[in-house]
Amino acid sequence: MISLYTDEDVDVLIKPLLQAKGFNVLSTLDEGMLGKSDREQIEHAIKLQRVFITHNRLDFEKLAIQFIEEGKTHYGIILATRRNVYEMTRRLARFLELHKRERIRDQIWYI
Repeated sequence: MISLYTDEDVDVLIKPLLQAKGFNVLSTLDEGMLGKSDREQIEHAIKLQRVFITHNRLDFEKLAIQFIEEGKTHYGIILATRRNVYEMTRRLARFLELHKRERIRDQIWYI
């Protein structure tokens, strides 16, 4: 199963909605990571072995490039367009149902 970690800019309602669909989700609030830097957030997601979900496209694209240059790996970054939380949940759930953990790893996905 794919485990997820949501950035603080993602609506908190996404967590219970995805959990209701059977996904394991933690948020920055759950982990006491509110206000931490983007790099700290993604490194925490890596430590937890979770796919990272954010709306912050520009900063996390740059971080992903830095990780490649540094030879570091991650469990995947999903860059989600801001939209209605129910629509976002539907899109994320569909994406996660269609992709295995190994395919998501070290990739950036746009939803």
